[in-house]
Formats: sequence, C-alpha cells, structure tokens
Amino acid sequence: MKNRSLRQSVVAGLVVSLVVASCIDHRLSPEPGFPAVVDAINPNTFLPNVLATVNGVQVYNGGFGSAIAADPNDPGAFFMLTDRGPNIDGTVTNSKVFAVPGFVPQIGKFRVKNGQMILEKIIELKNSAGGKLNGLPNPVNQGGTGETALDLSGNNLGTSVDGIDSEGMAVAADGSFWISDEYGPHLVHFDANGNTIERINPFGSGTGGRKIPMVFATRRPNRGMEGLTLTPDGKTLVGIMQFPLYNPSTAAVAGSLVTRILTFDIATGATKQYVYLIERANLQANSEITAITNTTFLVLERDGEYGTDATKGTLFKRVYKIDLTGATDISDPNNGANGKLYAGKTVEELKTGAALQANGIVPVSKSLALDLATEISPVYPHDKAEGMALITPTLLAVSNDDDFGIGGVGTYVAKILPATNTIDKNRVYFIVLKVPVK
Repeated sequence: MKNRSLRQSVVAGLVVSLVVASCIDHRLSPEPGFPAVVDAINPNTFLPNVLATVNGVQVYNGGFGSAIAADPNDPGAFFMLTDRGPNIDGTVTNSKVFAVPGFVPQIGKFRVKNGQMILEKIIELKNSAGGKLNGLPNPVNQGGTGETALDLSGNNLGTSVDGIDSEGMAVAADGSFWISDEYGPHLVHFDANGNTIERINPFGSGTGGRKIPMVFATRRPNRGMEGLTLTPDGKTLVGIMQFPLYNPSTAAVAGSLVTRILTFDIATGATKQYVYLIERANLQANSEITAITNTTFLVLERDGEYGTDATKGTLFKRVYKIDLTGATDISDPNNGANGKLYAGKTVEELKTGAALQANGIVPVSKSLALDLATEISPVYPHDKAEGMALITPTLLAVSNDDDFGIGGVGTYVAKILPATNTIDKNRVYFIVLKVPVK
C-alpha cells in the first residue's frame, strides 16, 4: 500500500467471500475454526479499495486468488497471493495495458470469521534491498516474455528486473514464503516481511547464484510456473508448469499434452523433472499443485471458461491426485537448452502418453479427486480456479483469480460473471472431499 491511511482502509474493509460447499451425496462435517454452513454469498459484500477508475470502470484491490496456503503457525489463518496486477490485452500485438503500473504484488493474510474471509494484513513483495517489486515484464534474457507494457495513455513502460508475475506460493515453517511466477520462471524466497532472500531462475540473474534447469526458459509466455508447493518435511519445493514448454518451438509442440513438474531440494539446489500429462491440449491447463505427502500431490487443472447452467456439462475444473513414485526423472545431466532428448526429440515433442511409453518415459500417475464443475452447486461461476490448499485429508480450499474485477481488450470493462451477472470477486470454497486423499 502507498500510505498508512490506505492500508488501514483496506484492512478495515476488504472481505473475500467464503463458500462452504459439500460434494454431492456427502454430508458436510464441521471443522475447528470453520463455519459448518454458509447459506449464501452476501450480495452487499464490501468491495475493497479502488485502485483506479478507468472509463467509469472500477479497478479494485482484489486479485488475491492466484494462490492460497494455510498459515502453518496460526490455525484458521490463510495467506493469499496476487499476481502482477490489473492489466488487460492491448490492441498492439503482444501488449498489455497496466491500469496501475506501480502496483506491488502482495500477499494478504486472511482469517475465517463469521462466515467470511477477513483481511488482517498485507505483505508487499520487495527486492533484497527493500525496494518494492512490480508487475512489469522482465528484460530480455532475464525472464522477458516479449510483451510490451503500456500505461493507459499508450506510453511504453519498459521492463524491470524487479518485475514478477507471482502465481504459486508455499509457506515454510519459519514463516518465510516461496513464490513462483510466469515470467522467468523465477523461484523467489521471501522472508516473513516480504523481503527477497534469494531469487532463482534458469539465467543466473537472480540473487544467491543458484539456478533451475535451462530448459524452463523455453516456457510459453504467460504459462510459466503457475503452481508451487512445499513437501511436508519442508525439504523440497515442487513446482508445476502451466502449459507445455515451447520446446523447441511453438509449432513443434502443437497438440502436446506434456507438462513438467520440477522438484528443487532447498538445501542442495538439486533438481528433478517429471512429466505430467494434461487431459486436453486446448486447456489453460495446470493452475496449482499442493502437497499431500512427500511424494503425492493434488493438481488443479482447468479450462478458461465461465461456469453457467449452459456450460456445466462441458466446464473443465478438476483436481487430480498424483504420485511421483515410479515416474521417470527426465532431467538432462548436461543441462542443455532443450533438456534431455529422446530419439532426437524433446519431451514436449513426444506429445502423448503412447509416445512417452515408446521412449521409456513413465509420467506421474494421476486419478480424479474432485470435479468442481459437477460438485459445486448450483454452478462454479468463475473462469479461473487458481489457488488450492489442503487443510485436512478431506477438506480442500479452492480460490479464484478475479482479475481485480476487470477485463477487456484495449478498453477496460468490468469482469462480469455470466452465471450471476455480478462483478467477479475472490471467493474461497471449502469443499469436503468424498474420499480422503491420504
């Protein structure tokens, strides 16, 4: 926040809607610290502080649904993450129009209270010198996406080494945060106050000198490391790429179902890579990963469609349980730009499970754990289910990215949910699973 009075107004007023949902044919069980039942969303829920008004459209400081994680040291409290800030596609090819170029990506600390999620604290993300981060694209060869960032007047905002498109988040036992993004991709370690401790990427341009494999630099722009989690033993970060890498090129991987999971040993920096097969090539694909055990995880896989009565039969918002046990480590010992090759092809070029099998590659196993499209009543209305936290073996929290309540191409418009004809806002769905995941 830019000043103390603004921070106070946000903390006093911001409410993230809370929904407690029971899966079909399964009775909701009260959990300590959580309401047993919330009958409806309050239609008069307070909208958070307005960051800007563009052509009469309010751009508000929501955006807290990119990730959600329980506070390991404060039962009933959750941390939620924004992305790079309010922006829309411009009319110039590969351009983005930023309504608030100085927006600082941030973590909100929320608590379940009286059937709502109440914001208690905002933690702005900062570099190692304490300077505030921003959401502008990175420079070339340092995580750049090739995007042109514009302000509302069409001026070029340039690039920034402090830019981050924060998407995945894990909270360590010591209260520090690990965050992944869609730019570099970067893995960034922040202390409890949001100061950068270490920044890790394929280029070696971060702090600390450690790297992740070079192949991850071929990520598709805006489809980077969307999900991140920490194993229960606190030793290993596990990140998942949203979409198949453009490896070696966009055309070469057309129709590929191959996405990558990266494990990163925090103590040694050692990495491993595994294949996760998405269900369809036309999905927005993987939004989140959250740990169950040190080897089993939940993955949130989705399309980009809004839920309505008409789309309920085709809507794709699913959670899969996966297991790394027995999967092939596809790491390249030479750390080549395209990773390990199989019969001269990249893993992404193999595209399907059959081709992987023919080359001796076993992807992670997966089985359906939850279908949001069929088990949220009357309908899951959001386009972007993005955050996920496992609270107990049978209780799952899912949050949505509300895009700060705006959308449009070239011109800012309000982001309206077709199912409810209301502005999209952050909601957290606490869902009781039919079958415990462990």
